[in-house]
Parts: sequence; structure tokens; C-alpha cells
Amino acid sequence: MSLPTIVVLAILTIFPLGYTIYYSFTNFNMLKPKAIKFIGLGNFEKILADPYFHQALGNTLKFMVLAVIIETVLGLLTALLINSLESGQKLLRTLVLLPVVLPPVTVALIWRIMLSNNYGIINKMLEAFGAAPVNWLNDVRTAFYCILVIDVWQYMPFAFLLIYASLQAVPKSQYEAAKIDGASALQQLFFITIPNIMGGIILVVLLRSIDSIRLFDKVNILTRGGPANTTATITQYIYNYGVGNYRIGYSSAGAIIMTLIVLLISSLYVSRAFKIE
Repeated sequence: MSLPTIVVLAILTIFPLGYTIYYSFTNFNMLKPKAIKFIGLGNFEKILADPYFHQALGNTLKFMVLAVIIETVLGLLTALLINSLESGQKLLRTLVLLPVVLPPVTVALIWRIMLSNNYGIINKMLEAFGAAPVNWLNDVRTAFYCILVIDVWQYMPFAFLLIYASLQAVPKSQYEAAKIDGASALQQLFFITIPNIMGGIILVVLLRSIDSIRLFDKVNILTRGGPANTTATITQYIYNYGVGNYRIGYSSAGAIIMTLIVLLISSLYVSRAFKIE
């Protein structure tokens, strides 16, 4: 690696990270830039004692677990279905991948219209069947799961794409040998297909776990963390304090905590991947 490349990487990653770490140990507020002072672990202690942060962390982890499991399972089933077809694979691949190419902001706006209490198509369909309309994004019972459904709709195709690509690398000879030995389709799935594509599945889980923890755009556009903080996430928490209240030092500490969580989860998946290989 050349020296200019190293310098560019340092500027793009190490320098901003260093500044974030530095500010996390200060009381820096953009409204009082000259009053900055070093406060040690004060920001971290306040964050870890904040009930709102506890709720945001719980929501984030709950969302990550549910989204990753559902997206991975649906992606796997879709990949297996399309891979088993004799014809039409190219067309179906294209149709399935359409949601993932849309910008998250566009997806959020489309679903906000569809879920509207007054003119949304989903409530119009409910009314057509004689059911009462639901205030999807402002009800504590439905808001969280609406965002979950939207995320699954958009990113299940991503899981499908990686798993489908892994399926293409499974040796056909293994299936032929299994058929000769009298193995059923279910046995072939669990003893040939799954072991061969496990690396792709773990990659899906790793990438979607990291991305789910960083969930922000959909929440900020659709609910802003409400109602009653039921959809609040770590990134929304950081945004509210960093941008909303100008407390850069405090929000920097939150960003460091989120980074540590991501690194912990990533290390678990990466170590698991190396064991499989």
C-alpha cells in the first residue's frame, strides 16, 4: 500500500474517529464552543444511566434480532425457490431485487403514504372489508412492527442476493451423489445445501446486523422515535442530542458506545465464520 493511500485512509477514518473520541470526553456544546472542558467519563456515565437510552438500546437490539432472522429466513427460502425453477429465474431475480435498489428515504416516504390514517391504501383496503382504520405509525402497538415490516420488505432482497450467489457455487456432483444414495430433498437441503452456503448466510447476518443497528432514516422520517419512544433507536438518540440539542460531546459518547456494540457483534460473527472455514 502506497504512502498517499495510507494518508487518505487516515484522513477519512482515523482522524474523524479520533476527534469523536476526544469530544466524547468533553462537555462540548455548539452553542457554547468556548466553554469546552474535559469531563472524563461523565458523558458515558450519564448515557448509561439514562432510561431513554436503555429503551433506545432495547428497541435497537430487538429490531436487529427480528429483522436479521426474518430477512435471512425469507431470503433463504426465496433463493431456494428461484434456484429450483427451470425457467424465469432472470425475471424473478430482477423483480425480487427492486426494493433494495430504492433509497431508504424514498421507501420511507412511500410507506408513510400507504400507512396514512386518512388516505393510505392499507386503511382503504381495511375499510373495504368493513374493518376500522388503524393509525399505524402513531399507535404504540403497531409503530415498531410497521418499521420492521418496511425494513424486511426493502432488505430481504439483499439477503436473497447473497444466498442465491452462494447457491450457484454448490457443486452439482454432490446432489447427484446424494440422489444415487437415495437422499430425500430435505436431507439434501440440510446436509448439502445449508453447509455449502453457510458462509453466505453468516455474511448476510453480519452485514444486516451492522446495518440494523445503524437504523435511522426510516425512524426519523416515519415516527421520530415515537410514539412513547417505542421506535427510538441508538442513532435517533444520538441525533436528538447531537443535532437537536447541540450537545456534541454527549452525542459523541453515544456514538462511541454504538461503535463498541457494532465491533462486539462483528467480532462474534467473524470468529464464527473463520471456524466454519
